Amino acid sequence: MGDLERELRDLSAWLETPDPPEVTARVRAQLTAPARRRRRWRSYAVAALVALLVAVLPPGRGALADAVAGLLRFAGVSVATSPAELPTGTPSPLPAQRTTTLDEAQRAVRFPIRLPAKLGTPEQVLVADPDGAGRYRVATLLYGGGTLRIDAFDGRLDLAFHKETSRPADWVQVNRDFAVWVGGPHTLAYVDRAGEVRVETARLAASTLIWQVGGVSYRLEGDLSKPEAIEIAGSLR
Repeated sequence: MGDLERELRDLSAWLETPDPPEVTARVRAQLTAPARRRRRWRSYAVAALVALLVAVLPPGRGALADAVAGLLRFAGVSVATSPAELPTGTPSPLPAQRTTTLDEAQRAVRFPIRLPAKLGTPEQVLVADPDGAGRYRVATLLYGGGTLRIDAFDGRLDLAFHKETSRPADWVQVNRDFAVWVGGPHTLAYVDRAGEVRVETARLAASTLIWQVGGVSYRLEGDLSKPEAIEIAGSLR
């Protein structure tokens, strides 16, 4: 319960629940009370705050409550906190992945591709996983010889990536909106349109920030600190 209570306390600070405010205040007070006073409140305080999360977060954000089961689903990415076996061998690329230009990539996807002002124009652009109409599901921007990447995709409906990590994800903010930080190396695999995890794509990923802008999901991955990643994400234009 220790990790769960800590994460719920962090999330409680972001709650905006004007109706009814006394419920939120009571839950917050119990979550920050001394241990001897929390014991008798613990079970229903956690349940109450999870219920509040589902009720007050914007549409699509209620899935954050999945964290209580050790599985977080956010912005089209699932993050499982468990001892993960590191992938071996060379990972396969995403389905039908190909190199293209930035302009062509914008025409090939169904969502706007935004660039981070902190990084500028990408050195290379990839698109992957086309549908029956030839529109691609994922656009990838590569920097630093491929050591820094941003994956952009529509995360409102389906999962696109699955992460396995031995450390819990951190709740952070990008431009005052929810984001998820996974610090350190972890296993990353692609989830296809049928919802199946493509194990052949599994690879060891670097630290990652996950966030959304206008219904479009972004994964920023690279050798970055948490503040550096948040600054880059906040510069998306």
